[in-house]
Amino acid sequence: MAPNKNKTALTTIGIDHSTNRQIDKLCKRYNLKKGEIVKLAFEYMDKACINPSEPPESVKTELAKINKRQDDLIRFIRHFEEKELNPMIRATHSIATKFELVVKSFSEKLDLETENSKNILIQVLKKLDEHFGRQAEVLNNQAGILDGNTQSVERLSKSLQQSQERNTMKLLNLISLYSELATCGVMDGKRKENLKAEITNLINEQ
Repeated sequence: MAPNKNKTALTTIGIDHSTNRQIDKLCKRYNLKKGEIVKLAFEYMDKACINPSEPPESVKTELAKINKRQDDLIRFIRHFEEKELNPMIRATHSIATKFELVVKSFSEKLDLETENSKNILIQVLKKLDEHFGRQAEVLNNQAGILDGNTQSVERLSKSLQQSQERNTMKLLNLISLYSELATCGVMDGKRKENLKAEITNLINEQ
């Protein structure tokens, strides 16, 4: 008969009587053979990365250690929120609110200045029209001037609008820089200095 090539070669190990009794006890408890329980025990220790020379403490002690690590982590997160995150959020919100008010104030001021400029030019044109209204010939000669004044009004209006848009973009950039500055940590000294320099340059920009 040809030998069975799939047959597993077995070996023996030496254990003391106390260990043998413990193995018998476990085999009876789990309905396993000695070879099976030894094989499964080694596989379990390998997968769980358990060092048999350093047996774990009781389940209660291990759970207490895990709970302590969780409590420490929760305390750290709460401390970080209270001391670092919440102040940064409040500071960012305060900066955003202040700049929103500044942008609104500048926008209203520019709108008022634009309206006043338009009203002044309209009054000038009305006076010119009243002065030359009775002189058809003179009025016709001045038509080009009136057209030029109208174009001047349009150019001035466009210039004021562009100025308003530039100022709005400038304020939005300042908001972004101040928000980024507020989120810088203690170790971001160089970044803080660069942000402060950018803010100063933007404020002094004509």
